[in-house]
Amino acid sequence: MRFRLTPRETSFYDMFAASADNIVTGSKLLMELLGADASARAEIAERMRAAEHAGDDATHAIFHQLNSSFITPFDREDIYTLAGSLDDIMDFMEEAVDLVVLYNVEELPDRKGVVQQIEVLARAAELTAEAMPNLRTMDNLTEYWIEINRLENQADQIHRKLLAHLFNGKYDAIEVLKLKQIVDVLEEAADAFEHVANTVETIAVKES
Repeated sequence: MRFRLTPRETSFYDMFAASADNIVTGSKLLMELLGADASARAEIAERMRAAEHAGDDATHAIFHQLNSSFITPFDREDIYTLAGSLDDIMDFMEEAVDLVVLYNVEELPDRKGVVQQIEVLARAAELTAEAMPNLRTMDNLTEYWIEINRLENQADQIHRKLLAHLFNGKYDAIEVLKLKQIVDVLEEAADAFEHVANTVETIAVKES
């Protein structure tokens, strides 16, 4: 670790942890949506919207702290990038739930594939929440970003299979457009998890 003579603002660690914990909440709501009938989806979407607003509040708190802190635990640009990437994850998950409700989707394509896609997101959320407190010491982070990258590759494979299923002729053109947008947004959430992991790796390298 780099030796420092000046104290560092430590509240960032708690705020990153809170943001990641909120993402775990969002991933659980995504999973809950899969098992819900159409009548229950609007209420789940409302809870997801509240979680997304909580994520926005956490991101704004980090930015406010960043703007008011003279000493930061690591580079300001990396703090900004990490906070923004965590916020992106929550935004994509909330968008996916909202689209299911707005499009009044009765049946998601290849339910098994969508379940797998959301299970990947849930696992990535858990790993991210476990990793954020380790930013204090930069310990035990290598396994985190390696596993997130593996999960993102898995999400890519699932996404391609879902697209192949969508274009197999079973669905009409309008339904394909609706369902493709949903599975694409779930894929964007997986990409956002990788962006978080890549930022953590960058921070760890700089601090080593």
